[in-house]
Amino acid sequence: MRLSTKGRYAVMAMADLAQHEAANRPVSLADIAQRQEISLSYLEQLFAKLRRNGLVKSVRGPGGGYRLSRPSSELRIADVILAVDEPIAATRCKPGSAKGCTGQGARCVTHDLWEELGRQIHVFLSSVSLADVVEKRVLGRSQPTSAANNSEPREAA
Repeated sequence: MRLSTKGRYAVMAMADLAQHEAANRPVSLADIAQRQEISLSYLEQLFAKLRRNGLVKSVRGPGGGYRLSRPSSELRIADVILAVDEPIAATRCKPGSAKGCTGQGARCVTHDLWEELGRQIHVFLSSVSLADVVEKRVLGRSQPTSAANNSEPREAA
């Protein structure tokens, strides 16, 4: 599975906003665009969606820009990605469709595997806040399952 630039850039911009909002003043999209090396016009499109979905507030006038709508510890990465219409899925099938992705319209034999992977990705991204990203508390969050840790080594034949 690969996350498109839309989702990645939205998360990068929101993390930048969370990081630079500490001065208690709005952050301009031009500043975020420069720091993150993202096109200003692309950021404007993303922030329109983020604002419509209630993740940011805009402040007009001189010194205007954007602020987070809630503390960064309350904003989840999954919410940011979903706000910009980025599906969190690993299958080729359309979400919620009864029709599969094969030429005959059936689901492939690995469909359930990829669907569960998409759910696990969503669970993980829902467990990570913007504050976690900004404060570098993301690495080490995923641990192998106990079944993987307790598996017996296989003997060579």
